[in-house]
This record gives sequence, structure tokens and C-alpha cells, in this order.
Amino acid sequence: MMIKNYYTVLLSCLLVSACTPASKTNIPDVPANISSTIEENKTLNIKPVFFSDLPNWGNDSFKNFNVAFTRSCNRILKNTPSKNFGREASFGQMQEWQIACRKYKNINATDAVALRSFFETTFVPYEVSAGNDAQGLFTGYYEASLKGSRTRQGVYQIPLRARPDDLVMVQLGNFRDELKGQRIAGRIIGGNLKPYESHEEIVKGVLPPAQDNTLVWVDNAVDAFFLQIQGSGIVDLEDGTTMRVGYAGQNGHPYYAIGRELISRGALTKENVSMQSIRAWLARNPDQAQEIMFTNKSYVFFREITGAGPIGGEGLALTPMRSLAIDRSIIPYGMPVWVDINHPEIDNKLMVTQDTGGAIRGPVRGDFFWGHGDYAQGQAGEMKAQGRYWFLMPKTI
Repeated sequence: MMIKNYYTVLLSCLLVSACTPASKTNIPDVPANISSTIEENKTLNIKPVFFSDLPNWGNDSFKNFNVAFTRSCNRILKNTPSKNFGREASFGQMQEWQIACRKYKNINATDAVALRSFFETTFVPYEVSAGNDAQGLFTGYYEASLKGSRTRQGVYQIPLRARPDDLVMVQLGNFRDELKGQRIAGRIIGGNLKPYESHEEIVKGVLPPAQDNTLVWVDNAVDAFFLQIQGSGIVDLEDGTTMRVGYAGQNGHPYYAIGRELISRGALTKENVSMQSIRAWLARNPDQAQEIMFTNKSYVFFREITGAGPIGGEGLALTPMRSLAIDRSIIPYGMPVWVDINHPEIDNKLMVTQDTGGAIRGPVRGDFFWGHGDYAQGQAGEMKAQGRYWFLMPKTI
């Protein structure tokens, strides 16, 4: 899964709708008990609105949306119908979403007007807020690019490690509902789960030799570190082939943003911190770079991915500019969301909740997946925008 450990600062269009908004008499009341308490005493609050309330609803070309939503629908259709769709029953049951997904499969995905009409007749938009605040932070992420070799040679001396056999990862929500979305990891010693080695200890070779397995060797320690933040990447191998790698596990230590560390040391400011400025500082200060990276005790292990990718937290391949990472402890995967983000390169559009991340916390908080390549890296690295979104949920809930 592409469950990322983001640092918190990392941080179609020309068709005019001919459809009328859904009838106001068809908008239901807010589902009962939809509020979820989170950090800072803010709650997820939603209220039904009209499609005419969504900024620029009708202008989305829906290009590539079908790719993302079809993947989520295929997963939804395989689930037990009586299972809750999200953490709370208020998001409905799988069977209600399955009805909508089956209907969606009969829609011409290349016809933007037909797609808008489908959502207007089948779904209800809900305005989302954190407490009373509908605005939240939206950052960006991308699929990283690296250079490497399957064997250790020449400049390729930095390992991307495979998941150790003795790493035990625990989803706490499997034991207590109030802990959904939280996880720990460790090693079983004497029948007890003990903490796993930290980032620094793993890099310095403290792992038991039998558990220290390298998947591929790359040429740059900073690139390897940022790959752990992104969770997925493509390695251009020295033999001319490529390898796609993705998240396979994490050592259980909490993520700490090195951007925050550089701010606390006075090396950067809140105003100029970004992926690019952090990279530039590390390049200018190679004697301090590793020590700074060690302040983040989290360490990510990887696996080779064949086929479509990268893989998000939902277990599905992500779609550039249509997949959104959200706080999984509050918001379910596979839900269409209409976004309004204050960013010059992002139009109002329909996205799908398909990923999550360590720094994605709160009811109004999103990470925008840009894709792969230099453009995606540039946009993701600088993105730190205010925005809001609306959930689209089946009328039958």
C-alpha cells in the first residue's frame, strides 16, 4: 500500500452542464451520528446541499475519473453487502454503494453530461467541515523517480530494503473500534510485541542479518529518504529496465517531519519550507543531512510492484489528479468527493478517496496525487493550499 509518511508541509473542463441540479425535495437529512471526534476537539460535520451549491459543478470533463472510480467500485462490489462502508454506519452499508456502482457500470464514461446526470440522480452532495471550519489544508504527493541497480556496484550503494519476515504490523482498529486508522508495529520476543529498530538503527545495520534484505540499490540517500515519504516510485535501472516499488511495511515508529526540524533549528522558515527547499538544504549541508534525516524515526520497507501502480491505501492503483489521500480513521475509501482547492493548476473536479498518510489528519485534509515525472514532482513539492470538499453519498443511505 502507498501509506505514506508525509511531512505536513510537503507538502477538465470546458463543457457547460445542460443538466439541472437534483431536486431539492430529494435531499435527505444528515445521517444520524455522522460526527467523529478527532484531535483538537474538532469533529467531522456534514450537511446536505444541492449540486448547484458545488463550485463550478458542470465544468468537469471527468477525464480519467472513470479509471479511478471503476477501480473503487470493483472493490466495493466484492464486499459483504451488510458490511459498513466506513468507520461509522452513517456512511451506509456496502449494499447501498453496490447498488450505485452497478448503476454506474451502465453509464457511458466518455459522456460528461451523462456522468453528471448519474451523480445528480443517484447521489447527494454533503458539505464537509471540521467543527465549524469548512476550509482545510491540501498538500500534494507524487510517484518518485530514482536511479538504481539490482546489484550493489559503483554509485549504487544505498539500499531500499524489503520488508523483514519478523516485522509484525498491527491495525489497532481490528481490536477496538475507537482505534480504527491507528497502527503499530514491532517484533515478537518472548510472546510479547516489542518495538522495532528505528530509522537510524536500521540504516546503521542493527537489524539482524537474516532480516536485512535489500530489494534494490540506489545512488542517492536523499532520494531514498524522500521515497519513504512518497511511499512509491519508479527506479530506472542501470541495465535500461525499470522497477516500480511500493510500500510493504513500516517500522512502527511515529513519523516526524524534518521540515519541522529545520524550522526549529532556524535553517528554514514556515514561509519558505517545501520539498524543494528541504532538498536544497540537504544538498548544501551533506555533513548534517543524515543526522537531520535520522530525526524522523519512521522507516519504510518496499516491495516490487508489477502491473498498474502505484498502489494506494485502498489496495488499488492510483490515478493521477483523480486519487485523493484522506484521514482513513474518519473517512472511508472509495467515496467520490468534489474538491475546491485554491491552486492555479487544479480546477474544481471530482476525485475518489483512495489513499491515506501519516500526516493526513482531520476531517478537512487532503493530499492530491499528481502522478509521475518532473511536472508531478514540481507541483507536489510546492503544494500547500487551502481548500474544501464535498462528499457524494448515495441517496439510499
